[in-house]
Amino acid sequence: MTTRNYPRVVTAPPGPKAKAIIARDEAWTSPSLIKEYPLVIGGGCGAVVEDVDGNTFIDYMAGIAVSATGYNHPKVVAAIQEQAARFLHICATDFYFDGFAALSERLARLAPGTSKKRTFLTNSGTEAIEGAIKLARYHTRRPALIAFQGSFHGRTYGAMSLTSSKMRQHKHFGPFLPEVHHIPYANPYRYEHALEYSLDALHNLFERHVAPDDVAAIFVEPIQGEGGYVIPAAGFLPALREICDKHGILLVADEVQSGNGRTGKWWACDHEGVEPDILVTAKGLGSGMPIGAFVAKESVMTWEGGSHGSTYGGNPVAVAAALATLDIIEPMLPQIAKMGERMLGHAQRMQDKYPVLGNVRGRGLMLGMEFVKDRTTKEPYPEIIDRITERAFHKGLLLLGCGKSTFRLAPPLVLDEYDVDTGMGILEECIREED
Repeated sequence: MTTRNYPRVVTAPPGPKAKAIIARDEAWTSPSLIKEYPLVIGGGCGAVVEDVDGNTFIDYMAGIAVSATGYNHPKVVAAIQEQAARFLHICATDFYFDGFAALSERLARLAPGTSKKRTFLTNSGTEAIEGAIKLARYHTRRPALIAFQGSFHGRTYGAMSLTSSKMRQHKHFGPFLPEVHHIPYANPYRYEHALEYSLDALHNLFERHVAPDDVAAIFVEPIQGEGGYVIPAAGFLPALREICDKHGILLVADEVQSGNGRTGKWWACDHEGVEPDILVTAKGLGSGMPIGAFVAKESVMTWEGGSHGSTYGGNPVAVAAALATLDIIEPMLPQIAKMGERMLGHAQRMQDKYPVLGNVRGRGLMLGMEFVKDRTTKEPYPEIIDRITERAFHKGLLLLGCGKSTFRLAPPLVLDEYDVDTGMGILEECIREED
């Protein structure tokens, strides 16, 4: 058996090459960009990242759930190279190419439910959300939109108006899109009777603030991403589906983080057997290439020609990467579920041992580990997230927080038992050092 030689920290990060790049970055890039810690990537393979000074790390954040097939997957690289050698661009709003039609069909067929779907390809998740907003308002001829507290849907104006994650994402940017309303997400760790709590808030909204027949759509993350990798109370999505059907409201599932196999099924909606009217996807779809999509029931995608378009949406090279990515993920779904169960098992054992770990939850390789100062009060503990993140980085593990005090574990979907056991071992060592 070949001995694995990663992770391996040979030069305390940031090393000399990294420091030079960081200095240049800090001199010339926008100060709005947040740098979590001084990682300067030089390359990677599978679930392993190498920095410019030769250090190797096990990656548990995958560029925020983007590097679905890991780093430099040979099939994705080959697809990109082959397409780049043919042509880099044709505006798919105005002309045709085979890959665009093929990916649109593939996503339409993979989307939850049995209704015939149609696909619009974009450059990113936030663009896909913007398109979904436009389509929902166009189709229903209604103005109002509903989203959830803790949600993150993107940073362009419509998407940012739906977002309710952190104050700094809104500060000094108003006014925002009108007729957007937020209610509590059915977070079973934070709310007793979470399902009833969220649905009561929705009914109260209908009674006091907005008539249901003025609502175009409810936008929901089937598993909240930036808000804390929160799995909602059982029955939440089916209840929303029922309410939407009753009032002629569209249900829009934002699966930008949770989709494309991350939860061990193609979509997080599949775990509840719910068919949304519009599905939004991006991030892992292109294994790192910029691409997103919104997929709607044919009965909903009723807008006329010229109503919406994109110069770069469905770029040929990004499309080639996406098609290769879907081919790679499809046979891996059982393995993704298996590795997720293994990782969750490690997390649950840590929860039993360390009182500071208040809650663990996950589906597939989308897991949250929420840290609290006290299990009774459930007061968030953001300081420990910062300390463990830094400590893990120096030991060869890449972590990323979300919510108020949660680690999001969203590794490349290609990781194996060694990557799970070794990475979770490092994480536990970092938690133990807090005692």
